[in-house]
Amino acid sequence: MSGVQDFEKSLARSDNTVASFEPPRSPLKAFQHKLHGSPAAVPLIVLVLSLGLFAVLVGGKFFTAFSLTLILQQVAIVGIVGVAQTLVILTAGIDLSVGAIMVLSSVVMGAGVFRLGLPPELAVALGLVVGLACGVLNGLLIAKMKLPPFIVTLGTWQIILATNFLYSANETVRAQDIEQTAPLLQFFGQSFRIGGAVFTFGVVAMVLLVLVMWYVLNHTAWGRHLYAVGDDPDAAELSGVQVDKLLVTVYGLSGLICAFAGWALIGRLGSVSPTAGQFANIESITAVVIGGISLFGGRGSILGMMFGALIVGVFSLGLRLVGTDPQWTYLLIGVLIIGAVAIDQWIRKVST
Repeated sequence: MSGVQDFEKSLARSDNTVASFEPPRSPLKAFQHKLHGSPAAVPLIVLVLSLGLFAVLVGGKFFTAFSLTLILQQVAIVGIVGVAQTLVILTAGIDLSVGAIMVLSSVVMGAGVFRLGLPPELAVALGLVVGLACGVLNGLLIAKMKLPPFIVTLGTWQIILATNFLYSANETVRAQDIEQTAPLLQFFGQSFRIGGAVFTFGVVAMVLLVLVMWYVLNHTAWGRHLYAVGDDPDAAELSGVQVDKLLVTVYGLSGLICAFAGWALIGRLGSVSPTAGQFANIESITAVVIGGISLFGGRGSILGMMFGALIVGVFSLGLRLVGTDPQWTYLLIGVLIIGAVAIDQWIRKVST
């Protein structure tokens, strides 16, 4: 009996933890894990390498304050629309109507002043409401009727585009008329200098919007819920997230941001044109994909989207200064898109 007791005492004193063995990671695997934890790292690395490449090819004139801020001016509209597209894609959706919403909102702002005789402040507010309504419509069709985001936004893209041309009668409001009657519409096109750098209020708006949404996505419950819905909507709903309400909110906010981009577009062009910004949907998706945001939802950083937009801007200006055929820009951007998706697939294998 004493032998049994001695055995039990020795067993109680022994370490009952289970030994585990984790093989050491190779440098490539360790790098893969770091990229998985920092989704904006890849586009930032590509951006830095792109700047270095064109600094060598073009020389000193590429790295002037004016040239670098010119890139910011060129990507300001895409960056603002890209924020809207980022929110949607993080939920594993897509919005093909962002460009049409932007242009229709700008047309409504211009028509509010020159056709309806509204004060510029009310005309801008009306344009923002129109963008919000278009986004909420997308959200309701997707969340309540369970229709695929691609199909819904493909349909509303055509509807909004047709509404834009029918309402505007394909007429452009000239820059001179806006400058004399409603300079508020051109506010985001106004510029100021800091040394040799030239910034517009549109650039300032893009940077502030990206920073605000970065904080919201990373430091608020709403942002965590958005990532959760993009990663696994069923699990998010089981954990208490109101998935339908969040989707309507995301698409509504996307529409509102696109309307804001429409206001910035008037400042960028100086005029109101119903044919401007027709490729903003493709350009925003390009910035998002190159920026390392997963098209499968639930992973990515809004800072990466801004880096993606800047990469496109750097290639566009750099190749123009080199003197190459503009088609090379499209070719290289296409390569970047495919490469970004391939890298995203490789990084996602960390969790499998």
